[in-house]
Parts: sequence; structure tokens; C-alpha cells
Amino acid sequence: MIIQICVGSSCHLKGSEKIVELFGKVIEEHKLENEITLAGSFCTGKCNRVGVTISVDDDVYTGITPENFSEFFSENVLNALNKERER
Repeated sequence: MIIQICVGSSCHLKGSEKIVELFGKVIEEHKLENEITLAGSFCTGKCNRVGVTISVDDDVYTGITPENFSEFFSENVLNALNKERER
């Protein structure tokens, strides 16, 4: 799985650095280092008023904040990995 976090100027100002830190922490906690590639990207053109834009494989999500990060990670990363494992 490839996760790209926008670090363009808008997302940077909205806290992309903190989102990168949170991803690093949960990837390590869940021992997913061999299953997830974490990368930065420049503007994806999906700027939102609140939060950071993130791509998980081919799916783009906007508005990710430290407050909704745990829910986002569970629903869109862990669930996707579990589905991949079931195949």
C-alpha cells in the first residue's frame, strides 16, 4: 500500500507535518513497515478548507486532521489492508 501525504504549501500550513508524524507512529505500532510505503507529494489539486489531503493507493481523501486521523486510519488503511490479506 502506498500512502502519499500532501506537503504542498496549503497542506503544510494545515498540519501535514503532524499527519506524517501520526502515520509514522501508527505504522510502527501496528508493525506495518513492510506493508505501507509512506511518501510525501506536492499539491494534488484537492485543497480543502480544513485538513490535509492524503492518497491511499488510488483513493484521495481530504480534510484529514489530527482529530479525525485515528478514524481515518482505521477505516481507510487498516480495513483496506485486511481486505488485501483476505484475497
